[in-house]
Amino acid sequence: MSSATPSFAAQPGENAVISVWIGTSNAKPSKGIYHCTLNTQNGKLSDPTLAAEMGGPGFLAMHPNGSVLYAVGDVGGTASVAAFKIDGSGKDAKLTLLNSVAIGDGGAAHVAVDSKGKMLMTAQYGSGSVAAFSLNADGSVNQRTSLMKHEGGSRIVPNRQEAPHAHWAGFSPDERFAFVPDLGLDKVMIYKVDTDTATLTSHGFGQAPLGGGPRHMKFHPNGKWIFLLNELDLSVTVFDYDAENGTMTPKQTIPTVSKSELAKELFKSASEIRVHPNGKFVYSANRGHDTITVFKVNPQTGELSVIEHEHVRGATPRNFNLDPSGRWLLAAGQNSHTLASFAVNPTTGELTYNQNVVHAPSAICVLMQHE
Repeated sequence: MSSATPSFAAQPGENAVISVWIGTSNAKPSKGIYHCTLNTQNGKLSDPTLAAEMGGPGFLAMHPNGSVLYAVGDVGGTASVAAFKIDGSGKDAKLTLLNSVAIGDGGAAHVAVDSKGKMLMTAQYGSGSVAAFSLNADGSVNQRTSLMKHEGGSRIVPNRQEAPHAHWAGFSPDERFAFVPDLGLDKVMIYKVDTDTATLTSHGFGQAPLGGGPRHMKFHPNGKWIFLLNELDLSVTVFDYDAENGTMTPKQTIPTVSKSELAKELFKSASEIRVHPNGKFVYSANRGHDTITVFKVNPQTGELSVIEHEHVRGATPRNFNLDPSGRWLLAAGQNSHTLASFAVNPTTGELTYNQNVVHAPSAICVLMQHE
């Protein structure tokens, strides 16, 4: 890897500055949703500023029109999903609350929106459920339309798998199906989706490794492979995906960090997984070890091999993200209250610390958008 900061020229029609929205936990000194900008030519971040006050807006999602931001958290003492209108751009971007709707089954750990802006889903970790909501034309949340309660627990890992814990919700590329990794069940629950009515119907499950604790997942750009991050045993399981039938078949599970390296950590937990836009690389975050694991994707099979581990220059990386071009990776440090910038080598996938870190209070979600 080169130690020099890579220089990227902006692409034709590309704005050199994009917005970065930061979701946070309830911990001090956080006060809500924060905003900063990323210069896509040099990878430098502006200092985050408070964009909207909200209790623990832990996860964020963007309406496909780019003008409405969703957050799950506390609104007036109620666990809710909130819609905010985005006004302005660049450093001047501001959030104005459109409305919020109570989830009705405890707090959510994740939120996702379909590509047409008709339907929103939330995953409730504590109660083990997934909820669906219909959206209005202006992007505000209309009403809850489905609540699917998971049942049981694999009971492999004490105190973590006695009950269901839905941790993520997302759509298949064709949006005919929804997927909800459940850490307590060691399963990915699958649902048929009707985005017009914003409703869910049970459609079986994908089996994760027992004791793995599935947390987040992503599809490969080709739509044929799923990468599932297992929080409890810090591994990634690769699945073949049958798009017609909405089924997933496991074929590889690979550790993100070796057991010998993890043995000396007091705390260890996998948190987030992302696929590079070019489909050649997968990235996952390791809390405790405080690193990003870089994987190479086999172009024929989708199976993974580890390229490197890169320290996040912070503590407890609960979340990270790649900018839309795939040239920059931003890693949030929840306990260090940081957001650090890394250059991505598009040929090797390797990360180079960009010598740029900013103060981001209790950052646990990083969302970037095209300007």
